[in-house]
Amino acid sequence: MSLNVYNTLTGKVEEFKPLVGNRVYMFVCGPTVYDHSHIGHARTYVAFDVIAKYLAYKGYSVFYVMNITDIDDKMIQRSNDIGIPVEDISKMYLRSFLDDMEALGVDAVNLYGKATEHIPEIIWQIETLIEKGVAYESNGSVYFEVKKFPGFGKLSNQKLDMLEAGARIALNVDKKNPEDFALWKTYKDGEPWWDSPWGKGRPGWHVEDTAISIRYFREQYDIHGGARDLIFPHHDSEIAIAESITGKEPFVKYWLHSGFLNMRGEKMSKSLGNVLNIKEMVKHNRPEVIRFFMLNTHYRSPIDFDDTLLNEARVAYERLEGAVEGLRHAKAGSSQGGSDTLGTYAMEARKRFIDAMDEDLNTREAIAVLFDLARESNKALAEKSASAFAVKDALDVFEDYGGVLGLFGPGGESAGVLDPLVSLLMEEREKARAAKDWEAADRIRDRLKEAGVILEDGKDGVAWHLVR
Repeated sequence: MSLNVYNTLTGKVEEFKPLVGNRVYMFVCGPTVYDHSHIGHARTYVAFDVIAKYLAYKGYSVFYVMNITDIDDKMIQRSNDIGIPVEDISKMYLRSFLDDMEALGVDAVNLYGKATEHIPEIIWQIETLIEKGVAYESNGSVYFEVKKFPGFGKLSNQKLDMLEAGARIALNVDKKNPEDFALWKTYKDGEPWWDSPWGKGRPGWHVEDTAISIRYFREQYDIHGGARDLIFPHHDSEIAIAESITGKEPFVKYWLHSGFLNMRGEKMSKSLGNVLNIKEMVKHNRPEVIRFFMLNTHYRSPIDFDDTLLNEARVAYERLEGAVEGLRHAKAGSSQGGSDTLGTYAMEARKRFIDAMDEDLNTREAIAVLFDLARESNKALAEKSASAFAVKDALDVFEDYGGVLGLFGPGGESAGVLDPLVSLLMEEREKARAAKDWEAADRIRDRLKEAGVILEDGKDGVAWHLVR
């Protein structure tokens, strides 16, 4: 089955075919580094981390670029508020962001492109737009004249008359039309600035991203991703800039957008003050659980966040993790005898996982496949019926797709050391239960829990996992 993705540009699920061979160029809008990132941001970056990893698993050669907005109005305002230069704010919060991404296992990005490191490209693009007659200088600023690009709004499906009506609330005497957007902003006292043909100033938001993406991907590329609130005006403006410069369309073949992470029914955002920083979340929750919580919803769907749902995700993830730990322990001590039934089921699970991911990268359905395999694995291990080959096949599925999802890290040495000890105590507990010595059985369970070993009694037998 071929990979199919939902393309915001066409509003359809389409077969994914890169522009050139098996090479995939992917760009995702990164953070504005004026504060610590929150888990609403994490939702987008985890989603596209998995998309990049799945493309690589499918055999594509992926070049993944994420921009860093390190100069804009929010950064200048933050600088004024706390009395720290914009450059220092950028360094501080970019380091914070990269630390957050490392903690969450977001490691598929090949290049982080800072806007301030691409000023020559930005100036060249603005000069080109002026030469082509779609941009104009006014009092040291430069604006894109939206009426000169007939296709403006084609990503968001907004018409120009709708944009004009909405823009009248923000009149600017320097603009020809209210809906025109800034490509270059003239210098104001106390602000960072760069020299340009129009005098001292700084870039506008939208042109920062097109300068970076065209610098590395040329005139057209495969995937542009980001949260759905960027569709308008940001991504519509990127299309207008790039296609006006190159004369080629589509600028991007597939536009992919992630759903919001909501807090009490509202999108999580700093402007609403309902944010949870990634750093605080990681302090109190395992990063794998946070990833699992986010991936257990389709990337285009909204996620409602609260502590109860996160705790339910933790319990569910630990069930999966317990099955993986059990297979790792069984693999270490497997003999060559036994049934290959589990191996057959693992082969079927592999196909079902790929089918789910190939249908618009449906991580929720893919995770459901892993739960089915976990159930069959626990059953086979409890019955001690699986052959060494079957155990390996099942474990390979978890580890292969755990790599795609960023879950189930490699088994540690501690698990291997604990395995015979835990198995001995589990046998003693089963003997106590058989003798109806419930007090002794509960005491063994409680002591194991104190040591970080959780037992789970199920219809398919007893499984255990470590709480890290």
